[in-house]
Amino acid sequence: MPTDIRIRPVQSPELEFLEEMLFEAIFIPPGVEKPPKNIIYRPELYRYVDGFGRSGDVCLVAESGGKLIAAIWTRLFTADNKGYGFVDERTPELSMAVVAGHRNKGTGTKLLVEMARLLAALDYEKVSLSVDTRNPAYRLYQRAGFLEIHADGNSAILVRHLQENALE
Repeated sequence: MPTDIRIRPVQSPELEFLEEMLFEAIFIPPGVEKPPKNIIYRPELYRYVDGFGRSGDVCLVAESGGKLIAAIWTRLFTADNKGYGFVDERTPELSMAVVAGHRNKGTGTKLLVEMARLLAALDYEKVSLSVDTRNPAYRLYQRAGFLEIHADGNSAILVRHLQENALE
């Protein structure tokens, strides 16, 4: 893993970076045209970053050479306002993206390890996410201890129990 990567909490002026990362988190299968960046403003997507910083929101960023290269964040949703990976109102849903050019270098793994530690310290029992099973990140999440609890076509909901040290 690269040694010049620093994982740290996001700072308020950097929250707009989450919009960029939300777009990067959208999996586009090979051969499918990339959507316009304004797709993130659709309510079903924008709920992941809209007003970020509310109670229960947690975010870490990765920086290298003084530039932000990735983000991992969690948010609690309600039964009335569910995310794609919703499990229950006590389980934060995770989103993550790494800037193109910095992928497949261990950054995602480092972010997952640090977020799992942080969420466990905050007394969360588990964390969930939704992922397209064709996305290379699907295997990363499995290696990080996430287990599939529901699948529908190419979409899967995965959960990781935080007291299990899958990567350590």
